[in-house]
Amino acid sequence: MSLLPVFLKLDRRPCLIIGAGSVALQKIPALLNAEAEVRVIAPRVHPEIAALAAAGRITLQERGYRPDDLDGLFLVIAATNDSAVNTAIYEEALRRNLLCNAVDDPPNCDFYFGSIVTRGDLQIAISTAGESPAFAQKLRKEIDAQLPEDLGPWLHTIGEQRGEILEAYEPGEDRKLLLHQLAQRPTCEAAACPAQKLALRARHAGASR
Repeated sequence: MSLLPVFLKLDRRPCLIIGAGSVALQKIPALLNAEAEVRVIAPRVHPEIAALAAAGRITLQERGYRPDDLDGLFLVIAATNDSAVNTAIYEEALRRNLLCNAVDDPPNCDFYFGSIVTRGDLQIAISTAGESPAFAQKLRKEIDAQLPEDLGPWLHTIGEQRGEILEAYEPGEDRKLLLHQLAQRPTCEAAACPAQKLALRARHAGASR
């Protein structure tokens, strides 16, 4: 089945995680970074999730799941340790046309959390459609090692310059050419790229033999 790769805006969107163990804990930062309104429901709670609730970062309800918990949501994550409960959550979400992710249960997922590489506003997401999250994580580490750390600030700067060009030039080929020239930068320069550093080191080692 083909998937639609998208980046969602979750600002002020109500998102629910059912389950509050270590798996649920892994999902919370991504939702908070996207400024979602995060609520967690579970009878037993990981201490770090309880701390987030105490700090006012999330809303926590310490009890079991009920179908009406899905009222008014944008998306739900089923992260309990009971596959029957996770399946029931997915079926209820399906009935309500609500996006659902049942952790480690691809047949009961409408979407997956990708492995993400970030540099400021630059995000590169990798998905294997649930086939091998471990391979996605491996790719993420390889890409992360290749990208310069200053890509985020650089992207912010060219974003500002892009705005100035859009304001100064009418739509047309000249403006299009300027915007493409603005974006010209090697994605991995020798000074910052581990792979190129290794290649240069190997070359120098060979020359000194």
